[in-house]
Amino acid sequence: MNGRELEGKVALVTGGARNIGRAISLELAAAGARIAVNTRRSVADGEAVVQAVRHAGGEAELYVADIADRDADRAMAASVLARFGRIDILVLNASVRTERPFLELSYEEWRTPLSITLDGAFHLCQACLPSMIANGGGSVITLGGEMALSGAKNRVHSSTGKLGLVGFTRALAREFADRGIRVNCVSPGQFNTSRPAHRSARTVGALTALGRMGEPEEIASVVRFVCGPGASYMTGQTIHVNGGRMMY
Repeated sequence: MNGRELEGKVALVTGGARNIGRAISLELAAAGARIAVNTRRSVADGEAVVQAVRHAGGEAELYVADIADRDADRAMAASVLARFGRIDILVLNASVRTERPFLELSYEEWRTPLSITLDGAFHLCQACLPSMIANGGGSVITLGGEMALSGAKNRVHSSTGKLGLVGFTRALAREFADRGIRVNCVSPGQFNTSRPAHRSARTVGALTALGRMGEPEEIASVVRFVCGPGASYMTGQTIHVNGGRMMY
């Protein structure tokens, strides 16, 4: 994909300042999209992404908002529309990854990843889909995770949110297909990011068919394809990118 297949499109990427979100922001910008980079706290990293896009000749703006907050989501969507005039692509990447044994898990800790993963998806899709409908179509990409199907010790809250996101993706895909909106889930396995690793790259790599961890750019290229014209007949799908660690 060396072209500009997303020229004229506007993409809002949540959690777009670091790790996989950063790679997605830069990849969609390389495809020609104008980028709204969302972050909750990583302002300096977000500004660096915006500057990288601009340095490469693209357009980007930073939006600081907590996507678990309905009012913040509505305000952010309104700001993106005021700046760029449209929203064509929504990438729901933001998440938190905490661990806690189930019997020690507080209700607040249970709700935190669900509020970001599920409530955030609900609020932002309600805020952004009207623009897609008005423009004749669009693409929503949710970021899942292998724990949604495999489960994960001490991560019942995150596993529940990610599996719920798969159901959200499929239901939204059916409801909005006749309005030109495609909704798909890209599900990463173990990737080499700056988040604290609980297992070494060697250990994780040994569990994959390809013998290594993934790089953020390898998820970003899949997101670029899925929200582009080459995937125009794809909706309601979950695309697993995990090096063959799990095969579905």
